[in-house]
Amino acid sequence: MILADKLIELRKQHGWSQEELAEKIGISRQSVSKWESGTSIPDLDKVLKLSQIFGVTTDYLIKDEIEELTPEQSVEMEDDLKNAKTITLDIANEFLNVTPPAAAGIGKGIAFCIFGPAIFMYTMALAEGGMLSEKIGGAVGTGILLVLIAIGVAVVITSAMKISKYEYIEKEPIRLDYGVSGIVQKRRDEFEGTFRKCIAYGVGLCIASCIPLIVVGGILESDVGTVLCVGILLTCVAIAVYMFVWAGVIRGSFDKLLQEGDYTVENKKLEEKTKFFPGIYWCGITAIYLAISFISNSWERSWIVWPVAAVAFVAIHAFLKHIARKVTIK
Repeated sequence: MILADKLIELRKQHGWSQEELAEKIGISRQSVSKWESGTSIPDLDKVLKLSQIFGVTTDYLIKDEIEELTPEQSVEMEDDLKNAKTITLDIANEFLNVTPPAAAGIGKGIAFCIFGPAIFMYTMALAEGGMLSEKIGGAVGTGILLVLIAIGVAVVITSAMKISKYEYIEKEPIRLDYGVSGIVQKRRDEFEGTFRKCIAYGVGLCIASCIPLIVVGGILESDVGTVLCVGILLTCVAIAVYMFVWAGVIRGSFDKLLQEGDYTVENKKLEEKTKFFPGIYWCGITAIYLAISFISNSWERSWIVWPVAAVAFVAIHAFLKHIARKVTIK
């Protein structure tokens, strides 16, 4: 239970309204409302007054419920956090407020890169249907493909730069200031429903996008229809990826501050040792995808490179972390 929830519970136990509690402390009702909503934290002198009024210890009020650590874990954590940067409430709110628009930009940029091949498939479908010559369809589609990829990469870079000043939160050990942990947890809990919906809808969209391709390509055996359905599939995947990235980046911002999930102190050390891998890997996959597609001219099949590459990335990255962990232990 966090401070905000404890204040609400204690106030209701005593049968006081926010106005009555504010009067006892000598502050405005709006201040009490902000404490209970988790948008601000009472000063330490106000915490002392609250402990006296409610008859509880200050430790009970300000300490969130956390897992007890063994002496060895406590010593290790103390060493890790000795030189850690302290994150104040203002910094945490800044980071959490700038992340959603940056996440939207990164999601759009990646979606553009996927939507480029979809446009290429649409132009090739027009060529297959006789509305365009194959030469013109290929030239127009390739041109739009490269433009959208260029725009996508630019959007990803500019969006990522918006949160680059907070890169240390992801990569270095941090220490949250008094009360910040509870507020971050509260905001994460509020976002959890949206996160789950985005993942569920995205997965559903990816599955549904395969149905037209199976029906048209496998049953009706229409070349024009197959190419068109691949374009539809890639369009749906682009939308789904946007949802995954947007929700995932925002959800990750909470984990980064709380140093949970992929952002524990141990994982930060491992990421530092394997940070070279993602950039090299995805640049290589992009080159392989374009090479296969242009050489074989099989854009309707070469898209399979991306889901295979995504699964392989997770496995290879996990293996590299395992190796790095074994080296660290030795």
